[in-house]
Parts: sequence; structure tokens; C-alpha cells
Amino acid sequence: MSHWACGIVGCGSVFETPEDLIGHQVNDHGVCTCAICGETHPEGFLAIRHAFAEHTRAEYVRAYDANSDDIRLREQVKELIESQVDVPSILSQLGVEGEDPAVSASD
Repeated sequence: MSHWACGIVGCGSVFETPEDLIGHQVNDHGVCTCAICGETHPEGFLAIRHAFAEHTRAEYVRAYDANSDDIRLREQVKELIESQVDVPSILSQLGVEGEDPAVSASD
């Protein structure tokens, strides 16, 4: 069985399912503020999802002093989790509102 490790700095907790990982990030970690728009989101996957669904890659690079490797890694995390999880369903179960961007931005 695959294991899902929390990628938040200093955590390293491991979970059997991506749903458990997202629940951990929502319930056991704080929120972060988007450096682009100022909205707050749970740390981890939902923050990554927000950044790449609501903002362009160029905005992300400028706001986070990121490079193409940083972007590729986060996009891979986002795509992998979204391919394994019914995101609207898990957000509803966790009671996380306003976290379901309908349209992805591109650069």
C-alpha cells in the first residue's frame, strides 16, 4: 500500500490515504496567507491547489521567489492528489468552505 507523507516542513507524518493526509493538514496544521492575493488557506495541498488554480505561474514565481523546479514539484503534487481524491467530497467532509476553485489559471 502507498503511503502519503506530509510535506509541511518539520512534520513528516505518514498516512495510508491521501484523504487522511489532507485531513491531517487541515486539522493539525495552521493556515497560511497567499502572498499573491492575501487569502488564507490550510497549509499543504489546499494552499498549493489555491495557488495554481487561482494564480498564474508568473505570479507564483514573483511572490514566492520560486523557480521552474519549485513549480513542477507543486504541480505534480496537486495533480497526483487530485487524481486520487474526490476533492469536493473531502472538502465537504472536512467542512472546508471556499476551497473549490472551478477554473484553473494558466501562465
